[in-house]
Amino acid sequence: MTTITLAVLVPLLPFLGAVAGLLLGRTAPGFVRPLAILPTLGSAVLAAVVAVRQGGGEPLSAATQLTPTGSVPIDLALYLDGFAVLVAVLVGVVASCVQIYSTAYLRDDPRYPSYAALVSLFTSAMLLVVYSGDLMVLLVGWEIMGICSYFLVGHYWETPEARAASLKAFVVTKLGDVPFLIGLFALATDAGTFRITGILDTVATGGLDHPTLVALLLLAGVAGKSAQFPLHIWLPDAMAGPTPVSALIHAATMVAAGIYFIARLLPVFAASAAALTVLAVMAAVTMVGSGLAALAQDDIKRVLAYSTIGQLGYMAGALAVGDRGAAVFHLLSHGAFKALLFLAAGVVIHAAGTNSLAAMSRTSGLARRIPDAYWTMTVALLALAAIPPFAGFFSKEAVLVAAEHTALGESGPAPGAAGWTVLIAGLVTALLTAAYATRLWLLAFRGHGTEAPDHGREPLAMTSVLWLLAIPSLGFGITYGYFDGWFDGQGLAPTVTTAVLGTGTALIGGLLTYAAWRSLRSRAGALPDRTTAAAHVAHPDGPPSAVEAEAIAAHAPAYGSVAAAPDPADPGRILLGPLHRHAATGFHLDALCHRLFVRPVLAGAELVRFLDREVIDTYVRGTALGANGLGRLVRRAQTGNMQTYVSWLLAGSAALVIAAVVLSTTNTGS
Repeated sequence: MTTITLAVLVPLLPFLGAVAGLLLGRTAPGFVRPLAILPTLGSAVLAAVVAVRQGGGEPLSAATQLTPTGSVPIDLALYLDGFAVLVAVLVGVVASCVQIYSTAYLRDDPRYPSYAALVSLFTSAMLLVVYSGDLMVLLVGWEIMGICSYFLVGHYWETPEARAASLKAFVVTKLGDVPFLIGLFALATDAGTFRITGILDTVATGGLDHPTLVALLLLAGVAGKSAQFPLHIWLPDAMAGPTPVSALIHAATMVAAGIYFIARLLPVFAASAAALTVLAVMAAVTMVGSGLAALAQDDIKRVLAYSTIGQLGYMAGALAVGDRGAAVFHLLSHGAFKALLFLAAGVVIHAAGTNSLAAMSRTSGLARRIPDAYWTMTVALLALAAIPPFAGFFSKEAVLVAAEHTALGESGPAPGAAGWTVLIAGLVTALLTAAYATRLWLLAFRGHGTEAPDHGREPLAMTSVLWLLAIPSLGFGITYGYFDGWFDGQGLAPTVTTAVLGTGTALIGGLLTYAAWRSLRSRAGALPDRTTAAAHVAHPDGPPSAVEAEAIAAHAPAYGSVAAAPDPADPGRILLGPLHRHAATGFHLDALCHRLFVRPVLAGAELVRFLDREVIDTYVRGTALGANGLGRLVRRAQTGNMQTYVSWLLAGSAALVIAAVVLSTTNTGS
């Protein structure tokens, strides 16, 4: 088969698996798991074959007109360059791991067939975004991911948190998609085509009439999809969904789509220095703010969620300084260790019976109970903290190198101020990342108190994928030299300056956190054995999915808030000081959005309801009452007495004669 034919099969296989899974879920449940795993795994293998054949060389493209649409046609087009083929491999591998993991994690879930089909459809939509060479076809995959995320985040619909989180994710991302769609039409109007190659040719010849307007409109959609400030508020709450869904969304789909979109169309954004500056500021605020928030979260999955927001900020920062190679390199590296972190967190939640770090810190021996999750999660946290030689070190340093070059005016289309903004924010975030990674590891695996219950070894389907993902988390970074040609031929090696600064700040953050933890631990002594709303321990004897659902429900008063269960040995409190209270709530952005947007919308809805009930319905009721009254009068006149009818007839005739005489007399007199 040709490379193009294989590329067509990559998104098609999981789509067919999703359709077959939905059709056979009830009639032939024994086929559900094979239909979930095999098409996705086959897609990953084909994506790897396509990547090897493409080899980072000249882009491969093919197109056929979908249907005549007037002056701006829509084509079914494929565009395979080094970025696309590598990201497709990431999507296929992570999705396959998630499907395998889910067979054990949701083995007793009655809604598993629909869940597995939605995961396959989610994967197919992301692969369509990655391979598409036409913006309208890309938009189809973009919107399908939004729909799938709504259903998957709300999988535990019995809990109010899951229902609210799914609706919030859908609404916030759609809020960004409205200007995104307008931007796509404006871009196609200027370029005369939706084809990505045609748009890039138009930009190269200076034919884009409104680059700043188009770029800012597109950035709104990217901010919503990739959870960048201020549209990032949906992602932490989306942790109410199953852990495998969190791994898929955070590592390879949904949030990666926005970063990939900018990377694919970077010349459009680079045509406007203002747009790059806005992107740099947005990335800097996202990085630092999410790092501070992660350091104050009690829920283990919310820590990882804010971590994802910060790492996406790194990628956006690399794009802001014009280096899409560094951005995609960090996207691939982050995809491996973040998927590992979430899947390992699912094992931790099942073993501890809670997703509260405060509760885990009151439990000892958790690391001995789940050695696979302990060691692989340690590897992933080291990669997240960018400690050499783990993957995160090389990819994060590539971002810092790009920012350094732009700040010094050595390269890139972005202004120097954007480079300095990204560089300084990146170094601050490196310190915060190491701090919250160390805090998570200490509270989860170095607790003191009641011995963790032993539930035996976790299923092989769950532990095997952890070790599989640990391989790229450890060794992917050292392959940067091989992939130079795949990333626009740009050098991705860290310089001495950025390596020393980045690693130094990371080590400082980790050591400060450890020192604070040791000091608080010795000062507090044995932790009190108490049960609070947020430190509730579920029943870990059930399947992992049931444990997680109960753990989520236990956080109903303040989901992920350490204020409900203060831990005297939490180093985040001493490191953040008075800022801790605000960081734990995400700096009150949810409350601000509720006050600025939700309340006015609810007030408007109440006004419409009042007008409909008290004004419009009054007229409707008045019309009905008038017709009813007229009917009563007419009914009273119908007596059935012939003499009465004749009398009224004669009286009417006499009145008409009198009126005629009067009128004729008046006319004669005049």
